[in-house]
Amino acid sequence: MKEKINIKDLDLYYGEFQALKKINLDIYENQITAFIGPSGCGKSTTLKCINRMNDLVANCNINGLISLDGEDVYSKTYDVNSLRKKVGMVFQQPNPFPMSIYSNIVYGPKTHGIKDKSELDEIVEKSLKKAAIWDEVKDNLGKNALSLSGGQQQRICIARALSVEPEVILMDEPTSALDPISTGKIEELVTELKKNYTIVMVTHNMQQASRISDKTAFFLNGEVIEYDDTFKIFSIPQNEKTENYITGRFG
Repeated sequence: MKEKINIKDLDLYYGEFQALKKINLDIYENQITAFIGPSGCGKSTTLKCINRMNDLVANCNINGLISLDGEDVYSKTYDVNSLRKKVGMVFQQPNPFPMSIYSNIVYGPKTHGIKDKSELDEIVEKSLKKAAIWDEVKDNLGKNALSLSGGQQQRICIARALSVEPEVILMDEPTSALDPISTGKIEELVTELKKNYTIVMVTHNMQQASRISDKTAFFLNGEVIEYDDTFKIFSIPQNEKTENYITGRFG
């Protein structure tokens, strides 16, 4: 198993407040890694450190190391644009741009310099197929993406993330705003995508983590309490706090 992302002694402060304390995680290629834990425990904050989304937050200071394929993504020489091309992001609320389905998918490739119409057409088809929504929208690519259902919008957002051919996909509770049927489709899709991508997913849904992830990290108060193979976390947790959370004693 090849290590894709290495997080070592990560501390993060918002002003005086320490939101993350000495986070250590190795995330492996072609696996789904789930981050679980109660609200405000550092899951999403850690996720956003991986593609430097926290750079956009005022008074945010980060210490420690995050490397992608062995390269420190916080080094002064690391190109943030190339990082965001390698590391795609899908958010909690589906957020397609208020434009056509086609324009949503070509947005990223165009910003990276692809102008050729036939190449863009190919990217659109390939991305929508990978996101398991091509058959539903192929005859209406000019339709505004906001007119689709929530579950379809989220798959458009996944297709948009895939359009620039990332290596890693970060997902911040991608199904929390969706109904059970749409959630099931996204879970199937994510399980299929891990053949070609490394996926890190924040989820409040412990059943979801146990169903689809390979590894699970349990966060509490800005710390990783336990990180292991998912089946071990859910069947034989080593830490009492993990066990209490999983059995519903708090959270």
